[in-house]
Amino acid sequence: MTTNERTIQEINEKIRDGSVCVVTAAQMTQIVAEMGPEGAMHEVDVVTTGTFGAMCSSGVWMNFGHAEPPMKMSKVWLNDVEAYSSVASVDAYLGATQPSRSRGIEYGGGHVIEDLIRGKTVNLQAEGTCTDCYPNRELSAEIGLDGLNQAVMSNPRNCYERYGVAANSSTRSLYTYMGKLLPELENATYSGAGELSPIVNDPQFQTIGIGTRILLGGGEGYVIGSGTQHNPSGGYGTLMVQGDLKKMNSSFIRGATMTGYGPTMYVGVGVPIPIINADVAKSAGISDADITTSVYDYAIPSRDRPVLASVNYEELKSGMIEVNRNEVRTSPLSSFKVAQEIAVYLKDLITKKDFFLTEAVTPLSSKDIAYPLRPRKNAGPTTIVSVVSDQFMHRNADLCIHCGLCVPYCKAGVFQQDSDWTVRDDQSLCVECGECRDICPQRAITVRS
Repeated sequence: MTTNERTIQEINEKIRDGSVCVVTAAQMTQIVAEMGPEGAMHEVDVVTTGTFGAMCSSGVWMNFGHAEPPMKMSKVWLNDVEAYSSVASVDAYLGATQPSRSRGIEYGGGHVIEDLIRGKTVNLQAEGTCTDCYPNRELSAEIGLDGLNQAVMSNPRNCYERYGVAANSSTRSLYTYMGKLLPELENATYSGAGELSPIVNDPQFQTIGIGTRILLGGGEGYVIGSGTQHNPSGGYGTLMVQGDLKKMNSSFIRGATMTGYGPTMYVGVGVPIPIINADVAKSAGISDADITTSVYDYAIPSRDRPVLASVNYEELKSGMIEVNRNEVRTSPLSSFKVAQEIAVYLKDLITKKDFFLTEAVTPLSSKDIAYPLRPRKNAGPTTIVSVVSDQFMHRNADLCIHCGLCVPYCKAGVFQQDSDWTVRDDQSLCVECGECRDICPQRAITVRS
């Protein structure tokens, strides 16, 4: 196949004159199936992708400005969530997974970030290291996003290409960053947007690199490097991304909590894939059936967890997979509904001439390898913490992001997901077994005594 049929500059010209053809990754799958890569390349100019899931490796750099008298902030808390401040006098990095001192895992850095985007004020508390130039020792103030000099979302690792599926062969429930795993392989959870996922549409990074303009949290962002644990040689790449928090939308940035694990943050990312040649067209035509990943047993507390099965996204999205000759129910941690909304939103921005493509300054490597930590031989065992609760269910539709994580937990069929991934519930079917408690990362499912 030819390798340089079209330039990004030529595609941008088509955006300017209104002749550009933009489709979502899901639409491209059908186009390539019908026309082949060569035909699709001549038909389509840009493919838009989208993903919306828990991306723990996220956070925001903030500059508060100097108080009077000035201070060197050695410790900083925002709504009682500690931010890392040992970088400069009034700069701090708030990580999405940092829990609140007073509210525990139910509120953390991701929730603070969402609150700021929503226009809420948060309480700033700071302790200072007293010096001749910075005499102030303490500060307490209410601040909002518009009161920050800068608020830059800078995420070390987003858009994980092919995250593994989690299952549990033990005799008790496990509470993990992959959600609640029921005992004896009663369920399996996975995280990813399938054929909409950014990197699976350009796995060789022919178009994605440093300087690629993306949609981050509903606002303009950029790829600033390969993400931590970038391991394309092992079958998965990651992206390091950055964007202006002040231009983001709370529809695509949501604080969340995983029971027994802690706070996290759902991040929406949309990456445009310019169809510069037939090779890229072929990659962008990938289907859910073509995207494979492994099912891991989280009952084994080791980085070398055994692989129980190999599955594809078509099987995962069907709601049932086969593991060790057993039928296992599946549900996503991420939201296909919001991922599709992101891909469509990015498509609309490009079509309306509000979003132009950028050429990567440096391509990302497609050959890197990520190595695991090699601890000392006398390192102690890992402790798994179990959480017990007697809560019953009520779903708040306003908080629900329609990830569908709740659906397979309910054997009575209270939760259902439509063909467009919208989650609905029928309270009349509830038998008050309590199996669904603590499973919703958005806390849309609450207690009912």
